[in-house]
Amino acid sequence: MSSKLKVLQVIPRLGYGGAETGCYDLAHYLHEQDSFSFIITSGGELLKYVDKKKVKIIRLPVQSKNPILILFNTLIITLVVLFFNISIVHARSRAPAWSCFFASKITGRKFVTTFHGTYNFKNSIKKFYNSVMLKSDLIIAGSNFIFSHINENYFKYLNAKKKFLVIFRGINTDYFDSSTILDSDEDKLLKKWDIKRGKKIILMPGRLTEWKGHEIFIEAINLVNRELGHEAFYAVILGNDQGRTIYKKKLIRLVEQYRLNNQVKFVDECKKMPIAYKIANIVVSASIEPEAFGRVAVEAQSMGKPIIASNIGGSNETIIDNKTGILFESGKAESLSKKIIEVLQLDETTLKSMGNEGRKNVIKKFNIEKMCFSTYSEYKKLIN
Repeated sequence: MSSKLKVLQVIPRLGYGGAETGCYDLAHYLHEQDSFSFIITSGGELLKYVDKKKVKIIRLPVQSKNPILILFNTLIITLVVLFFNISIVHARSRAPAWSCFFASKITGRKFVTTFHGTYNFKNSIKKFYNSVMLKSDLIIAGSNFIFSHINENYFKYLNAKKKFLVIFRGINTDYFDSSTILDSDEDKLLKKWDIKRGKKIILMPGRLTEWKGHEIFIEAINLVNRELGHEAFYAVILGNDQGRTIYKKKLIRLVEQYRLNNQVKFVDECKKMPIAYKIANIVVSASIEPEAFGRVAVEAQSMGKPIIASNIGGSNETIIDNKTGILFESGKAESLSKKIIEVLQLDETTLKSMGNEGRKNVIKKFNIEKMCFSTYSEYKKLIN
């Protein structure tokens, strides 16, 4: 029987979100550490990039909250754990966490969870449902903000005997590196977005959902225009509505109301985000609810771009205000507009300094190697 560490990560879908990319990166890192790596998921866009020689993929409907399917998944995960002699089961979402919790109890294996967000809880039943993330041997919070959120809202579910710590999410700083982007790649993207060189670009990435603050952003752009003149720059809202067609129509109407049609562009997706960051002059994260971590702020800093973000949640931890980026008062369009004007008027030396400090900040605290090494180290402690 092999003595190598065998880790099974379970995640609903393997898409492009922070939890998903973290799962993907850790899975490949484990192989490099001479460990066996497994992922159970229902599918997702990232699957096609998984190196099947390094990571074994098992497809199961673990995205479902249906109690019958949760029990079915429990049975299959139990069989997978026993058949492959899995050492650690790591759940990254609530529905699959229940299946993993029961499977871990049945098989006697170590159970790990990562608390990725501030899950909604409008009643005690929902809070109990969420509490499965605290039933593991090792609870990982993705930021100090999430750590505090758990302590404040789930203290009665916390067990002093269980380990509870923060491991910051990490990004691939080699991938998000402006020096690797070719001019030809920039030209292709500008042409695709129908943007001419010369005007500055303000980029707001993130899926189209109300709490991301798109309305605040559009209102702020209108206020900036009053100060600097109409169409002094482009504003790009980059993100898919994921079926929220009513919300997108609302945003389009707001753009039309302020007569910003020729200035604000809606782009559904960009498969190579580093290029999108590279052509931007300013990146904005305008969330009106706290980001658990705030990947946009970290990616922008890694690309050496000035980031303007809400002063709530993870952004308070990932951005050093007025050094690696700028924080504005959450939910206030006027505050955001003032910060945009401030950055637009900065000289090149100051902008370059902010960009350099931002990249150094990410490499030091939020790089993927640090995240993977910290998680792997905790796995080893748990086993030993």
